[in-house]
Amino acid sequence: MKITRSDLEELDNRDPLNQYRSEFNIPEDILYFDGNSLGALPSATVHRVNEVILNEWGSNLINSWNSSGWYTLSETIGNKIAKLIGADDGEVVCVDGTGLNINKVHAVALKMRKNRKVILMEETGFPTDAYITQGLIDQLEQGHIIRFIKKDEILDAITDEVALVSLTQVHYKTGHLFDMKTITQKAHAAGALVVWDLSHSAGVLPIELNKCNVDFAVGCTYKFLNGGPGSPGYLYVSKRHQGKQIQPLTGWWSHKKPFAFEQNYRPKNDIGQFLSGTQPIIALAAAEVGIDMVLRADIALIRGKSIELGGIFIRLIQEHLIDYDLDIVTPRNGADRGSQISLSSPNGFAIIQALKEVGVIGDFRSPDNMRFGFAPLYTRYTDLWDAVKKLQVIMENDTWRAERFNNPIDVT
Repeated sequence: MKITRSDLEELDNRDPLNQYRSEFNIPEDILYFDGNSLGALPSATVHRVNEVILNEWGSNLINSWNSSGWYTLSETIGNKIAKLIGADDGEVVCVDGTGLNINKVHAVALKMRKNRKVILMEETGFPTDAYITQGLIDQLEQGHIIRFIKKDEILDAITDEVALVSLTQVHYKTGHLFDMKTITQKAHAAGALVVWDLSHSAGVLPIELNKCNVDFAVGCTYKFLNGGPGSPGYLYVSKRHQGKQIQPLTGWWSHKKPFAFEQNYRPKNDIGQFLSGTQPIIALAAAEVGIDMVLRADIALIRGKSIELGGIFIRLIQEHLIDYDLDIVTPRNGADRGSQISLSSPNGFAIIQALKEVGVIGDFRSPDNMRFGFAPLYTRYTDLWDAVKKLQVIMENDTWRAERFNNPIDVT
């Protein structure tokens, strides 16, 4: 029996998360499926940023480093993120960007396994993780190599040559969810360390870093945590590794006594050593709003709705677009995917641009990947129906063939 829009209206009416939709600024004429790239704006963020600018900065000026908690804000927010990713207080800081944080934790991990030279990465993972690692290898000049492997060969590739396994928990293109526990166990059995990138998983599925005995993790706050464009990233270091080695970006914020202004560096021996310079307070304050909202919600409900949204979207594609060259590349089994469905088409770029013109916002990843992300706090079940019907019209009428949809743009 085919799904109807009425069926989805009923799901919206019964959705225990539907209260959160009204807390976001989303234009009524937009169907937004790009929260896996940039989360929507929480209404409270506007108030909070104004408060920081006008009151904490404008009125209290430099006193706010103490009176408003600016000095410890990275750690304060880190402790909140810890609750979302299965970590303890004192294991996470909200700091810098994901790339810089990859550099920090990879450098420390390689120091901890100095007699091993192989870094394992999945061959189609998000490129910046590899780019940063390649740059680090050039800096170290110690003979390290990256061994790129297929996702189905990861476990077999973990040998006693491997220093570090670095993977993204949810694949940015396909949405495939990697088995954190099994891979981490295999790595540790071989004497290797593991870094997990949580950018596409935090905020939409339960994560248990400590239960999985993870060594290091990084992530961003601008996707499902709704922190805003370019908002600070975060990193996790298990307490058992803190103080073992020094991350190389040794700025004054990570000094044991930064306001002693000593000539020589003395590192903190806790998570604070993974800070570097003065922190971007306005950006941190904006990110905190989105994080607080996710903390208020039930992550089990978020995950359940995410799986259901994905399953319904797949069914609607199969029911209404079976005659078109749209291949579903995301795992059908909800337990094996994150919070997105990706379609493959040689005309994917133009189709995504045509969808944007009619108010359906997904995104495109070269060479042929159309991504539709589901943020359960604001994605409605009826949004799926409305988007698929608009896509059906575009495909039936070959609308995507228009020249304006095939012109290159900078951000896809």
